[in-house]
Amino acid sequence: MQLYSYFRSSAAYRVRIALNLKGLPYEYVPVHLVKDGGQQLKPEYTRLNPQALVPTLVDGDAVLTQSMAIIEYLDETHPQPPLLPDTPIARARVRALAQGIACDIHPLNNLRVLRYLKRELDLPDQARDTWYRHWVESGLLALERMLADSPDTGAFCHGDAPTLADACLVPQVYNARRLDCDLSAMPTIVRIDAACLALPAFAQAAPDAQPDAA
Repeated sequence: MQLYSYFRSSAAYRVRIALNLKGLPYEYVPVHLVKDGGQQLKPEYTRLNPQALVPTLVDGDAVLTQSMAIIEYLDETHPQPPLLPDTPIARARVRALAQGIACDIHPLNNLRVLRYLKRELDLPDQARDTWYRHWVESGLLALERMLADSPDTGAFCHGDAPTLADACLVPQVYNARRLDCDLSAMPTIVRIDAACLALPAFAQAAPDAQPDAA
């Protein structure tokens, strides 16, 4: 398999975590979202991924896009260890936690959104960062309540093994810390993030551990 990735991309980070948890080897193909005007916009990449986004996973003749779809594909084709629980209600909870990050928080602080705020709307850096922190902190506070108030939360987001929800949570917390978001009211999130990062699969997927981080 080949993973087209950018070291700081939250979406690509999720997929790296999933691949590592599954113990699946892959070739890392860097796509720098800033250099050369954005390598994701080059014709050779948009032929592969018309959305000009990362990640893209190539598995044989299959070309897969969108991190959540890729992770569920990996879970169906390589079921051990599972990233979704074995009952419908538990799967729904894990998907809700994951989508709360991937669909509600992340799109509002994606690189292309932040660029638009700065370049097209001429927002100063301070205003752009205020936008970022507002949406990340409000989204994570809601997630904190969902985790802290549920008996299904264990060492990880759901029970005592990492799931799709943890693969989404850790990249978002990484970005929150990078932009100095206030996590003081989110002890459950901070605890789960630490439990995840203690595992090699998460540590090896971290942005600073990627070949294009230099």
